[in-house]
Amino acid sequence: MLKKKFIVPAVLSSALLVGSIPASNVFAKPVDSKVANSVQVSKKWNEKASVPVFVKDRLAEKFSSSNPSNALNYLKKNEGKTGIKNPDKKLKVKDTQKDKLGMTHVRFNQSINGVDVEGSEVIVHFNKNNEVVSVNGRINQTIADDAVDTTASLSSDAALKAALSSVNAPEELTYEPTSELVVYPFEGDNHTAYKVNVNFMGDEPGNWFVFVDANTGEIIDKYNGLMHADEMKTQKGAGKGVHGAHRELHITQVKEPKSGTQFALADYSHNGLDGILTYDAKNDNSSSNDTLYVGNSAAFIGDYDRALVDAHYNSEKVYDYYLNEHGRNSLDGEGMAIISKVHYGNNYNNASWNGRWMTYGDGDGEFFISLSAGLDVAAHEMTHGVITHTANLVYRNQSGALNESFADVFGALVDDDDWEMGEEIMAPAAKADGVTRLRSLSNPNSVVVSNADRRAYSTNGGVYPAHMDEFYNMPTSVDGGGVHVNSSITNHAAYLIGQEIGRHKLGQIYYRAISVYLTPNSDFSDARKAIVQSAIDIYGEGSEEEAAAAAGFDSVGIY
Repeated sequence: MLKKKFIVPAVLSSALLVGSIPASNVFAKPVDSKVANSVQVSKKWNEKASVPVFVKDRLAEKFSSSNPSNALNYLKKNEGKTGIKNPDKKLKVKDTQKDKLGMTHVRFNQSINGVDVEGSEVIVHFNKNNEVVSVNGRINQTIADDAVDTTASLSSDAALKAALSSVNAPEELTYEPTSELVVYPFEGDNHTAYKVNVNFMGDEPGNWFVFVDANTGEIIDKYNGLMHADEMKTQKGAGKGVHGAHRELHITQVKEPKSGTQFALADYSHNGLDGILTYDAKNDNSSSNDTLYVGNSAAFIGDYDRALVDAHYNSEKVYDYYLNEHGRNSLDGEGMAIISKVHYGNNYNNASWNGRWMTYGDGDGEFFISLSAGLDVAAHEMTHGVITHTANLVYRNQSGALNESFADVFGALVDDDDWEMGEEIMAPAAKADGVTRLRSLSNPNSVVVSNADRRAYSTNGGVYPAHMDEFYNMPTSVDGGGVHVNSSITNHAAYLIGQEIGRHKLGQIYYRAISVYLTPNSDFSDARKAIVQSAIDIYGEGSEEEAAAAAGFDSVGIY
């Protein structure tokens, strides 16, 4: 009998694999370019619609305080350096943050007539002495106040209806759709559009962002951003994980009138956190039946419990990492509840972040076992949540590859046994056939890209690229323009940097880059600048950490 060959299914992709998957999951099923929900193919782009800004000022003017008004004053005085003309008319404050180094970062949205230009942000950075030391971001240089009519004749309800139809959304949505008016640069034109976010589960889950022309109702563009009791008292419990490991858990005692005392996978033991909550998705494709998982004892040791136990345990591990290493309280930094939904679908080879919670399938038993078994999978998916609330990297092309790459890097930092991704979720049959992990940060070329549609764009024999010479030039209809495949280039840069300075310092530098410097449309070059500058901020100019960061990107051809 012929031995069955196992190739890592594309079904795993958004976070750990190669994928043209719905936008942000760890292992998401790739989107077929022929189906109605497929992303748009690669099209012409006006380079002036996303111009990088990076100004480093050694002799900056000192201000009385580090506030938005003085940041704007700096930009007005330095239009020649930044290329931002009339900043007082074209920028509006998004937020102001002060970090643990004493620096203050004022983030602006580019806008026209009060309407934000999608993906165009500029950040002004003050040091602790109230001096502007750098400015970075991306702006749209094609826009003039009289060039874009920002009025909308279409109602937001009509735009929502068009968006729902365009992605074949089911009747049941996971949360209320959102809609905002934006200026959207696309195919060389600046469109006034409604940006509609629609989220649903089902056989093909989606976290779609649809741009609807605010006057004609036509769909300009779309992409799937799925990243593939009365009395309660938290106490200690125990459980057994997918691989048989004994887990100490924080659980909650629940008293119900009819069933008496039960125990829920609900952890309220962390100050300022709304909870770590693990739900049973009951192996259907709906979120309406999901319930907080409850057992009759404080020991969760049944076979069905195991995937839920690992999801609950791993969520707390990732939460602890971000709190202890980076002072970040949950994914949004403000204590939002961390929600996992386990046993999703039937033989579902996927895990994902949908913008609100993590979802884990049980695997099909041939390629994957329960995807919640991987600590690096949980860290990857939860990092997508952190990115959503910081740099908010757009999930296409190089910015999408950076989204995947940062999720992989933090996956490897939290699960620090090795520099591989997904080794704990591979099924025995797949491992017997040599498929032992999804991606490798240390040696990307050692893993074959699983999907033939993606391998068609390869120049290196169909393996994951480790250098820009091997970059996969894909249309956005394939893997979102290479978000999973090309992420391995910047993954390898992170590995090389980590080998020189250690995991702790790597994590400090990378976290600062996503939380302070990167903006939605940042590309690989922007990432290099942000990471090198973050090393300088923390460890000093001329430090070995700065040198290691620069050398890591040099080694993969990002100069």
